[in-house]
Parts: sequence; structure tokens; C-alpha cells
Amino acid sequence: MKSVRTLSTTRLLGLAASVVVLCAAVAALAVAASGSSGDTPPPKPLANAVHDALTAPPVEGVTARVTFTNRLFPSGALLGSAGPVLMSGGSGRLWMDDGGKGRIELQSNAGDAQIVWTPSEISIYDASSNTVYRATLPAQKPGSDTTHGKPTLAQVTDTLTQLGMRAALSGAEPTNIGGTPAYNLTASPKHDGGMLGSIQVAWDASHAVPLRIAVYAQGESTPVLALTTSSITYGPVDASALDAGHPADAKVVDLGSIAPSDGTKHGAAVTGLADVQAKAGFAVVAPATLVGLPRRDVRLVGEGDSASVVATYGQGLGAIVVVQRDAPKSSKSGGVTDSLPTVSLDGVSAHELATQLGTIIAWEHNGVSWTLAGSIPAAAAEAAARELR
Repeated sequence: MKSVRTLSTTRLLGLAASVVVLCAAVAALAVAASGSSGDTPPPKPLANAVHDALTAPPVEGVTARVTFTNRLFPSGALLGSAGPVLMSGGSGRLWMDDGGKGRIELQSNAGDAQIVWTPSEISIYDASSNTVYRATLPAQKPGSDTTHGKPTLAQVTDTLTQLGMRAALSGAEPTNIGGTPAYNLTASPKHDGGMLGSIQVAWDASHAVPLRIAVYAQGESTPVLALTTSSITYGPVDASALDAGHPADAKVVDLGSIAPSDGTKHGAAVTGLADVQAKAGFAVVAPATLVGLPRRDVRLVGEGDSASVVATYGQGLGAIVVVQRDAPKSSKSGGVTDSLPTVSLDGVSAHELATQLGTIIAWEHNGVSWTLAGSIPAAAAEAAARELR
């Protein structure tokens, strides 16, 4: 995963934005057939609306128009031409079959992007830089294939009850998305939600097909991220529509596996401040509290020159994550990160990206590279970074 750490902040953010698009597409694999009208569906209890969609018969594929909206990044915060569609939004098409393969292509005046996935791999093509980012997806465990499983109403009710302990859930609100009768669910965090206001998911009233996914910041009525479908049809998808189609001369960046580490590949995970300090190879700074939030965890991630110390303060979406590692030998990377706005941390210059959902600050000091991130306003992030100084 060293290649991930060496990517510029802008490229990483573009990749993160694209994952929002992928999540919407992968969730639609449990699809079912039939047409739609311009009407809204009849009112139903939330559990019944979800259960009826999940238990509908599956179909062979999905074809749709899609619109991706991205208002997450403030104007001018990201200079250069790294992934312009994923940074500012665009429109295009989506194709999926019933075997776990799919493709989304997005276009805008600023450039194009393409996301292709199979059950084992995902690739993201950025036309502006003629670069393909490729990652291996985690292998499915034997016996875990529940794609066509049909949960009972009691199971759906139990799942919603558990979710309701962490988030305030609306009912199944009848609506219409792109001419398709749909139900809309709004979920808002009850505790430690950071700057997240709510997430809305609308699905075809007759099928388990997401038609719109939107993310809202606190106090905002317009989504900062959204993926909306229209002109959706169900049926077989031609194999050629699922091909990656990027140029043969495109640069390929292998991101390795995105499967979560269980800490056993290289032995037991190193946790606890004393043990982490003993193995880090540099002076670790991890106070007991940070801007009033208690330290929840500190651990060593990676080995050798690529080792990083990750400390977490607070919990939930309102947590702050601090990453420390040896600074690169050359302090002048010349990367896109250098074009981000700068702030002064008691005399140390840092690069800051403040968005409607959180803030990232990166700086170097005394041979150590620091990154602080959290779903907190810029002022709070800067205060936390100064405490670390």
C-alpha cells in the first residue's frame, strides 16, 4: 500500500469521491425486474418498503443515466487538473450485469472519468492525466454469498432497529426519481456525527435498486455529494458495455488490496503508546487529550521506512485521526498538495483542505511528516494541530 501513501492529496480525494459513485453502483447488484411510471408509490411502513424491495425477483442487468454532484471542495481549493470530473461532478451512464461486473462513465467540460469493477478488482481511469488507478477487492468468504438471499420482514425490522440506535431514521417517504416511483430514507447521526448532517437514499419502489444517494452537511439543504439516476431500464447488458476502454498507453498505478488488515500478516499489531514509541523510529507525539477529545487508540501501521503511527481521538464520525511518519528525504515534492491553501501553525507552514464535511491539514516538522484529519471545522483542526506542535 506504499503507492497509496505516495499519491498526492488531490488524487486521493478524487479516488475517495469516486468510491461514493462505486458504492451506489455496487449496492444495486440485488436488482429486480419491471417498469416504472411517473407516479409515486403508496405509503408503507419503512420495514415493509425495504423488505418488499429486497425480496423482489432479480433481473439480468441495469442500464441508466447518472448525474454525479460534488460540492465538497471549495472553489479554488484544489488547483491543477487532477480528476476534474470527480472533483466537480459530471454526468454519464451506468451499466451492470448480474455477475458482479459494472461500469460508470462520467463526462464534463473539464474532462472524463471511468470506474469499472468486477467481483475481484476495481479500476478508476482519470482521462485528464491518462492514469488508471487499480485496486484488488477483498475476496468473498466461502458461504457468504447472500446476493439473492431473501430476508424476512422480522430480520429487516431488527436491522432497522439496530441502525436506529445510531441514527435518526425517517419513514419510507414516497417520491419519484427520474420517472420511477421510489421511497426515500433520510438517516441523521444521533451522536458524534461530526459535520455530517444526513444521508439520503432513494430506491425503486418495486426493486432493491438505489436511484439516488445524497450526502448533506450540517445545516445545508443542498447535498455536497450526490449520485442520481434517470432513464433506468432492466435487462441483459452487452459485455462490451462493461469493458474498461481506457487507452493502451495509460499510466497504471497499482493501489494493492483495499481489504482491511487484520493485523496478523506481519505478526500482532503494535498498539499502546509505549510499545509504539519503542518501534516507531521517531519521536511520537500523542497526548492523552486533543482539543478536549480523549485519545482512544494509538498503533503502528506498516513496517520499516513506510511505518506510520496512527492516533485516534474521540469516537464516531466526530473523531480526529493523526498520522505521523518519517518525512521524505526531499522536502520539495512539487506535487499538487503544494497548491493547497497554507496556514501557520506557530511558525510552521502547513497545507490545509477545508470542506463542508471536514478538514485535512498536512505539515512537516523536525523530520516528521504529519497529517491530521477529522469531520471538524477548520478552526478546530488548526487548534488541534497547534496542540500537537
